[in-house]
Amino acid sequence: MTTPSTEPATDAAAERTPGSPRRTALVTGATAGLGAGYARSLARRGFDLVIVARDRTRLEATAAELRAQHGVDVEVLVADLSDRAALEQVAERVRSTGAPVDVLVNNAGFGLRQRLFDGDPADHERMFDVLCRAVLVLSRAATGAMVPRGRGWILNVGSVAGLVPGGGHYSAAKAYVIVLTETLAGELRGTGVGATVVEPGYVRTEFHSRSGMRSGGSSSLSDKVWLDIDDVVDASLDDLFAGRAVSVPTRRWKAVSTLLDVAPRRLVRTVWNAMPSGARRRHPTSGA
Repeated sequence: MTTPSTEPATDAAAERTPGSPRRTALVTGATAGLGAGYARSLARRGFDLVIVARDRTRLEATAAELRAQHGVDVEVLVADLSDRAALEQVAERVRSTGAPVDVLVNNAGFGLRQRLFDGDPADHERMFDVLCRAVLVLSRAATGAMVPRGRGWILNVGSVAGLVPGGGHYSAAKAYVIVLTETLAGELRGTGVGATVVEPGYVRTEFHSRSGMRSGGSSSLSDKVWLDIDDVVDASLDDLFAGRAVSVPTRRWKAVSTLLDVAPRRLVRTVWNAMPSGARRRHPTSGA
């Protein structure tokens, strides 16, 4: 799972010829954390943007900043991806043939400090809708538009947490994203459309404060464990445009993911469940 499969590809922005239309990327959860990082990096690479989030005020502020700093066009789309009608509006934008989306980044997500069996069912259902169902619906919308064009890229934000049995509903949701994307990448082989799942470890984002988790400090050990947003974003976009199905930023997290991938599931589960509950809640996270 952690060994990327590759197909020949080139960077989308670099391949654009002078005078040709600028390509467009749609990013969900684009106002904070990794989502904001993806929007910035794609704008630097010459993409116009469609940015999606729930908060119109933050979306408008993010759009204004991106336009001013990078000179790109930015379309704002307000949507709560747990709402099926709102999700369908985003899917319709992804399917557009008049204003095609060339890159889809499924990043939106959140964490819960609840056990699966005694948490609020509505919270867990909303997590499933945002982390799993939205990825499925938007990935299908994207392939339906991209495959006939013979070109496009889908980047789904997973997590090393998806390799950990016992990491709660979040880990289960990210496991779904990992397997879904790898399956999709295989099905898309030869179509000109690529799919990549990024599996980061701990990332310094506001995701942790919203979820009641601690983020890394500034010690030398912390710097080895925690990742910066831009490092994750740039590495995963490079892997996306290089045609790799799996992206695990940094050698140290590649080693961790490989170990989790090959170790007996029972052993990983036993070690994880033996950790203090607070440590278990601080699972490796995408920061989505």
